[in-house]
Amino acid sequence: GMGVSTVTAARILKGQLQNRKGEESLLEMDKFPYVALAKTYNTNAQVPDSAGTATAYLCGVKANEGTVGVSAGVTRDRCNTTKGQEVTSILRWAKDAGKAVGIVTTTRVTHATPSAAYAHSANRDWYSDGEMPPDALEGGCKDIARQLVENIPDIEVILGGGRKYMFPKNASDVEYPHEDKHRGTRLDRRDLVQAWHDAKPPGKVAKYVWHRRDLLALNLSRVDFLLGESQHPKVPRPQLGALGDPWPLPGCWGSWRGQLPPGMLAKQALHEAVELDRAIGLATRVTSPRDTLSVVTADHSHVFTFGGYTPRGNPIFGLAPMQSDVDRKPFTSILYGNGPGYKIVAGERENVSAVDFAHANYQAQSAVPLRQETHGGEDVAVFARGPMAHLLHGVHEQNYIPHAMAYAACIGSNRAHCNAAARPAAAVAFLLPSLLLLLLLL
Repeated sequence: GMGVSTVTAARILKGQLQNRKGEESLLEMDKFPYVALAKTYNTNAQVPDSAGTATAYLCGVKANEGTVGVSAGVTRDRCNTTKGQEVTSILRWAKDAGKAVGIVTTTRVTHATPSAAYAHSANRDWYSDGEMPPDALEGGCKDIARQLVENIPDIEVILGGGRKYMFPKNASDVEYPHEDKHRGTRLDRRDLVQAWHDAKPPGKVAKYVWHRRDLLALNLSRVDFLLGESQHPKVPRPQLGALGDPWPLPGCWGSWRGQLPPGMLAKQALHEAVELDRAIGLATRVTSPRDTLSVVTADHSHVFTFGGYTPRGNPIFGLAPMQSDVDRKPFTSILYGNGPGYKIVAGERENVSAVDFAHANYQAQSAVPLRQETHGGEDVAVFARGPMAHLLHGVHEQNYIPHAMAYAACIGSNRAHCNAAARPAAAVAFLLPSLLLLLLLL
């Protein structure tokens, strides 16, 4: 999730990490010449979930909440509604056009957001057959990890987390052999990493890695297919301390579920947004806007906000300059609309000056108590640079995004404009870019 409030706060944080006031700072995505808004609602949900939004911006079709890679004809949890309702993604369109493709994420690869690139499921939580109900298994529906290996077997690069869904139930994890929660979950007893290897064409080199050191040791010029899965991908954050570093990748908030308190970790979220921005900067430096369309967006927002009439340069994780004129207590600039940050102490709102509100794991206060904070329902920004970037402007339905990208790249079903006879050769070359879609997930 990366709403406009998160983008603004991340911009300020970026500047403050450079010892500036922060507000005048520029994110790399701020430098993109075209900006649009995407309407994120699902077909049956005003405030969306990640499965429906991912299906929209990857497959070009809006879907019901909780369903991934299928049309709105599929009801969540109903395996028997899936057949014939599968929709393909821009990854598939690009692969069918002969392009190399990849999925890189710091959440589990089988999570709702990345899985829309390759899977079709009536439930986003069917990571392995161990998470599926008997009727779904009997109905012939496949779990998402199996679909990762079988649906599009020639994806060149897959990097992310969720290793346990690839291995037989109770199989010990290579990195955490003594922790039950990391053991394999597959009821069919299959080793999907081996199945991934076995599916590769003869003569092709396929490498599997599970740690950053293994990745860095590879000679990538001699690797045709790469699968990398950690148990929980982590991101280097010098300002947050040594949290581990298996993948040298930008981060996403969802990666930390299960390791830290659930949600509302504003410091984690904003530092990860800054890491994403670093990745965007690198992508900008190694590509040309003459031949590469780059799009940066989010699946949805969260109920994250910051305010309180703070002065210029106020620490983004700091306090508002005044106390509440109701309960006479201080409050942080960053707050959430709902979530586990709702705390009552001695019958009153917790006094944040008595806690370490600058701690990396501090849960900002929320207005409504929930065990987990919800998504937000507002539009998200879409930043675009490169060939046909002007197609992304104004306010769009979220499912418009992959169609605009496909139009620019001359992939997918709408390619009539790409015929050489229809336009000068130079224009045709302009319409054949590579694609880069960067997202802050969950």
